[in-house]
Amino acid sequence: MNDEITRREEQVLLAINELQEDAYLVSIMKHLTDLLDKSWTVGAVHKPLMRLENMGFIDSFTGEATAVRGGRGKKIYKITERGLEVLRSAKKTNDLLWANFSG
Repeated sequence: MNDEITRREEQVLLAINELQEDAYLVSIMKHLTDLLDKSWTVGAVHKPLMRLENMGFIDSFTGEATAVRGGRGKKIYKITERGLEVLRSAKKTNDLLWANFSG
């Protein structure tokens, strides 16, 4: 199976890793928008989430139901061990590529 991810998928994985139990679609979108000072849409986050879950890099579960959500729970995302491995690999690759950058 291909363990390469796009830059956007990498950013979403890193956000999930940082947000931990608060990693749901809207919080991931807000976190990335605030951190990167660039507006992220629901679709810009949702599509990578679906791909990452299909590749086995994240799992999801439904959180507790709340009145604010009409009795529904949020879909919470959690990074898997495979997801951590792919992030470590992406960091190693980026570090190697940037090592001799002189700009």
